[in-house]
Amino acid sequence: MRISRGHKFKLDPTDAQAEAFARNVGVCRVVYNLALEQRRDHYRQFRRATGYGISFASQCRELTELRADVEWIADGSLTAQQQALRDLAAAYSNFFSGRAEYPTFRRKGVNESFRFQGREVTFRRLNKSWGLVKLPKIGEVRFRWTRDIPSKLKNATISLNPLGWHISFSTEVEVEIGRNFGPAVGVDRGIVEAVAYSDGTFADFPKARIKGLDKKARRAARALSRCRKGSNRRKVAKARVAALRAKAARVRKHFHHVETARLARKFGVVCIEALKTRDMTASAKGTVAEPGRNVRQKAGLNRAILERGWHQFETFLSYKIAANGGTLIKVPAAYTSQTCSGCGSISKHHRKSQAVFECSDCGHSANADTNAAINILRAGTRPSGREPVTAPMNRKSPLEAPASWPDARQEITVLQVGEDVNRKGSSEGDGSATITSDNSKGRVE
Repeated sequence: MRISRGHKFKLDPTDAQAEAFARNVGVCRVVYNLALEQRRDHYRQFRRATGYGISFASQCRELTELRADVEWIADGSLTAQQQALRDLAAAYSNFFSGRAEYPTFRRKGVNESFRFQGREVTFRRLNKSWGLVKLPKIGEVRFRWTRDIPSKLKNATISLNPLGWHISFSTEVEVEIGRNFGPAVGVDRGIVEAVAYSDGTFADFPKARIKGLDKKARRAARALSRCRKGSNRRKVAKARVAALRAKAARVRKHFHHVETARLARKFGVVCIEALKTRDMTASAKGTVAEPGRNVRQKAGLNRAILERGWHQFETFLSYKIAANGGTLIKVPAAYTSQTCSGCGSISKHHRKSQAVFECSDCGHSANADTNAAINILRAGTRPSGREPVTAPMNRKSPLEAPASWPDARQEITVLQVGEDVNRKGSSEGDGSATITSDNSKGRVE
């Protein structure tokens, strides 16, 4: 099976090379915006009448003519400019298929990058820590060599973020994905404990490190607000704020990569809640006519959820599990934090505090996040499927818990050939067999 993989490295360009990067970014932005304007105007004036649109190939031909007339566009890489046109064609394709909004013009300072085709880029290793990559019309640029790179590249993207210039190699490798027969685990995402597991352990989220960077970023933002607009000091202060926030994002991303890779290697089945993070982090301000309630509390919760990166964790986990032959199961989140993992009783009063879960029916006590992770695991691996827990609130007795809740042995009656499937009554003495399945051990007797 062939899969695509990306490898990102920090570049160490000279001043002249960094200036060449900036020029290529600017030229590609101009080419993209000109092509977008051409497509938009053509549609308004001609396509409605003729039915013919502008294609990627036709714009590439016009780009060749433009480079012959404009010297500063010809100074840039032709391939990088063609890749900008390809990005525009893909943006229109996504728009017409309903996957994205209508394409917009690129702005300076936002997602600054350009791309080369893989056949134009070569690289070699200098020593244990450094390598050289040769780029068209730029030359050899040093980069930090932190991992091995497949020899065949699909493309190479040069990008700028607050922490400097980076290069991303896109490769396609052949891998054999076998089935992962590891155990199953339930995962609960929270605020105090960013990630809790059904085996009673917790992920070591770098809360203190991120909080320290966030504190420095807020202090730098206050200093930025005191700088005069347009001054050099304001530019420096703005860059410092962006760099601190980018460092916090990098720390969080590193944690997600390490933790999800560990899960994908160790467990064959991972069960998580199907959370709509975008809806959960929406503002509660409301409108002038209908103002929201508890706006400050909701804003604090939103910041905490975004700081933990719930969606990024799920995204990384999904593709890493697939690459390791495992299975990711998403279960409805309803009542997972209010259900007793011991007896199945559901009540909001079981949650004594943020961290303590104590069942008022059976007396079972556990960490609230661990209890929720166990419920998520059971909901994802129960034989009857992944249906939501729809039991009423404040169940009176644990005897009313669903029969399929524990990992109990289930009996399935097997009918004889020609026997009426709608028969009623006892099957004793009729010669029917009974298959007993042990769900907890995965065997059939």
